[in-house]
Amino acid sequence: MPWSLQEVSQHSDSKSCWVIIDKKVYDVTNFLQEHPGGSSIILKYAGRDATSAYEPIHPSDALEKNLEPSQHLGPLDNEAAHALTKAEALKKKTKDEIRSEQAMNKRPPLNRIISLADIEAIILELRYWAWAYYCSAADDEISMQENARAFNRFFFNARVMRPVSKCDPSTKILGFETTLPIFVSGAALAKLGHPLGEVNITKGCAPSKIIQMVSSNASLSYAEIAAASSPSQTLFFQLYKHKDDATALKRIREVEQLGYKAIFLTVDAIVPSNRERDVRSPWVLDDQETGIKVYNDGEGAADSDPGLGVAGALIVNDDRDMTWEKTIPWLRSVTKLPIVIKGIQCVEDAILAAEANVDGILLSNHGGRQLEYALPPLEVLYRLRMQQQPIFNKLEVYIDGGVRRGTDVVKAVCLGATAVGLGRPFLYAQSAYGEVGVRKLISILDREIVTAMRLMGVAKIAELTPDMVERICSHYYPGEV
Repeated sequence: MPWSLQEVSQHSDSKSCWVIIDKKVYDVTNFLQEHPGGSSIILKYAGRDATSAYEPIHPSDALEKNLEPSQHLGPLDNEAAHALTKAEALKKKTKDEIRSEQAMNKRPPLNRIISLADIEAIILELRYWAWAYYCSAADDEISMQENARAFNRFFFNARVMRPVSKCDPSTKILGFETTLPIFVSGAALAKLGHPLGEVNITKGCAPSKIIQMVSSNASLSYAEIAAASSPSQTLFFQLYKHKDDATALKRIREVEQLGYKAIFLTVDAIVPSNRERDVRSPWVLDDQETGIKVYNDGEGAADSDPGLGVAGALIVNDDRDMTWEKTIPWLRSVTKLPIVIKGIQCVEDAILAAEANVDGILLSNHGGRQLEYALPPLEVLYRLRMQQQPIFNKLEVYIDGGVRRGTDVVKAVCLGATAVGLGRPFLYAQSAYGEVGVRKLISILDREIVTAMRLMGVAKIAELTPDMVERICSHYYPGEV
């Protein structure tokens, strides 16, 4: 039956909580305690329209997956639907929305974008909460900064007088072809930056056969992303394993049926980290609109919870008790897809992964977003090459984190990486320019990778070998080989 706004408004607390999303009414009372972001954010919209808060961070099938059919209460009546449409049209834009729209209208033309840094500069003009989520990292953001700085410690031993007019940077990842030794590393909530979200990345990668790893926390459904891919396009799936095996299995079965080709099990984000930029973003926006808040004597408690931010809420139900002995055999027992462990941060765990007979490892500290002072992935790759060279013959090794130049990619491949993942840069590109921004990013990296290979005297990926790079400033970290 159709509902009026007055009827919905009567269900506005934890005892009976209804919300309106896209002019449909839902009873979320029993879901309050299960919501990954906690009950408070839902109760903020109890008894009224929550569409503007819901749509940017939830895939289209989230309600279907998380609510029973009986909790789908039906549409608003015509009068209520018209009232919401009118209210939305009259809604005053926030100062941040106005600032962002004006700045994005002044973006430089694509032909003046010649580096990934040029794209990243535009992201400063995004809506603040999107920028804060994408750019945030753990604590003082040292790990994020050092991920990029690590590449500055490796220099090339270039060779000359070699034929390079025909230079081929193509390779294979888990047997799947790609025109460049790069892939899209899993990154959530692309709709925060652009309404088409992950589909921009999918369509932008298709012409170049760049492989996209889709996050469990994508802002579009896995089906929508798969439907946007070309017939020959390869999609991998980044699995954040739910603490309930049955729930995790349901997710695996879904992506198998949709044609995803590999599982990247994320192991470095089992608890929410301290991403202060993300946590502070709603306070910044609130202060812009209503003025800076000040402390009043006796107000608040010293142990009050500041919240998890957008990022922390995404992983509160993930499995915190994964082990090599239990989790990998379980995953092997439920899927025949290749398994890659995403989030290896030391040589010791790389050895355990090889002993577990997984198909690959992704050296990653989650873009510096989890453990502060985790080693940069490139440094872990270097240590792995120096200490455990046979591992590279047992499984494929990838890295992500801090990659901003084609030369960064080439350095990692020289040290034994099969391919290199980029997460934030693809989010930035699609946020700034949509699908064409993704194509531009790939074009820039293609040019930079091929140029570096030619100047090193290399005509194909197999010729990039460890002797072609040298680490300078070996005193930077103690206890190195």
